[in-house]
Amino acid sequence: MPHATPSLAQSLVTLLLAPAMLACDNSPTAPPYDPDIPTQWAAAVTNAFLPWGPATTYTYGGAEDVTIEVRVSTRTINGVVATEVLDQVFNGAALVEKTYDWYAQDIDGNVWYLGEDTKEYVNGQVSSTDGSWEWGAQGALPGIAMWADPTAHVGTQYRQEYLADVAEDFGKVIETNVSVTVPFGSFTGCITTLDTSGLDKTLREHKTYCPQVGLVLETQTDGSERVELTDLAVP
Repeated sequence: MPHATPSLAQSLVTLLLAPAMLACDNSPTAPPYDPDIPTQWAAAVTNAFLPWGPATTYTYGGAEDVTIEVRVSTRTINGVVATEVLDQVFNGAALVEKTYDWYAQDIDGNVWYLGEDTKEYVNGQVSSTDGSWEWGAQGALPGIAMWADPTAHVGTQYRQEYLADVAEDFGKVIETNVSVTVPFGSFTGCITTLDTSGLDKTLREHKTYCPQVGLVLETQTDGSERVELTDLAVP
């Protein structure tokens, strides 16, 4: 899930994206975002570091209680059939945030983030829908959720999403061949990303993704607010 809100998802011509195509920074003088969007897409999201298999459910605990469910149903975004992922954040039994995220994989294995419908809750009532966007609406553009080969993009910043003043998250692969232990188990060969925001300069998160599992750990860059994978249910 390229995107976690501030609390604690191609054609032969456009195969693997060159880093320069998505390289960018948070500066107002940065070049306009003009991604080389694929025209051919895979039938499912099968990327080793983001394997969104239908009916798979992830459970996380720690600083937040989170469940992520890969839906069997799909959603068509700007003509592309996207995998739909339901991300819910809880404070005890109380729902804090509910987000539907949409992803699609190009024929090279890069996973694109196509939009989200997000709602925050206070006392069971929707308090905000800030951050919602959808590719093709109001100039919104998709971004990279996970590279086909993250090791080929170490140190290159890329956009995960784009709608000016609404959705401006960035990612950067900062470490490969990572070993990590969380309540669900121990993993090797993982990658860690640095996730930041062009809208919230205080947002700096490390996320660790492991082969054939996906996201297993999320922390602030100082190691605080640790959110760990506690269970994974695969049909």
